[in-house]
Amino acid sequence: MEEKKQTGDPKEMSFWDHLDDLRSTLFRIAIGIFVCMVLVFANKTFVFDTVIFGPSDSNFILYRAMCWLGDKLSLSGLCIEPFQARFQNIDVTGQFFTHISTSFWLGFVLSFPWIIYQLWLFVRPALYDNERSVATKAFWFSSTLFYLGVFVGYVLVFPMAFKFMVIYVTSPRVENIITLASYIEVLVILVLGMGVVFQMPVLILLLSRAGIVNKAFLRKYRRYAIVIILILVAIVTPTPDPFTMLIASVPLLLLYEFSIYICKK
Repeated sequence: MEEKKQTGDPKEMSFWDHLDDLRSTLFRIAIGIFVCMVLVFANKTFVFDTVIFGPSDSNFILYRAMCWLGDKLSLSGLCIEPFQARFQNIDVTGQFFTHISTSFWLGFVLSFPWIIYQLWLFVRPALYDNERSVATKAFWFSSTLFYLGVFVGYVLVFPMAFKFMVIYVTSPRVENIITLASYIEVLVILVLGMGVVFQMPVLILLLSRAGIVNKAFLRKYRRYAIVIILILVAIVTPTPDPFTMLIASVPLLLLYEFSIYICKK
């Protein structure tokens, strides 16, 4: 990597210098995640009863909003019948390690701006002033979109997927007994998955700045992008429910149109 001063004069750095900087960056990132992880771990009751298990109760905000909308539109089918899912743990150490893993993932989510900031400090010396302006916007734009994706995944996509999977049965003889591990696994995949795929505008913005794509290109291949988005959603959402896929696809399709808007001509 070549380090550049603000005047544009290059200053050579050795491989070991860069390696040392990278090690320091990763160490600070790990410390940030660990601090947030400890905070989450220490608030077990709130984290699990309110946040993690929130979508498994009919009092969740999305279900109440659907009932409100159903009343306003006289569509009783939108209102979900009262329910409260219960979970089963089948491993001796299952609950303890689930507590640790959940604390890690929530710690990662909470520390995401810190991670972005540390990565920015690492690459900043290698950029000129005009490059730094664009990179700064891209880094913080990425952080904002990540949280927006996490919000959509948690409030909209996961609750609909979970409710569908809970009520879906192949036969009345088969009872759905949900394990704690499977619930957490699907929650993490959907919520973090949406946070990742919401980075699409950042990627397109960077490709646009590099001269690889432009508005005309994105408009020309819109139909192919729609197919790719649907395939991506099918991978991210581990449910066969087309309604859930539709809910997850709409925000991404809107993001693609937004990407066209912010793209260079």
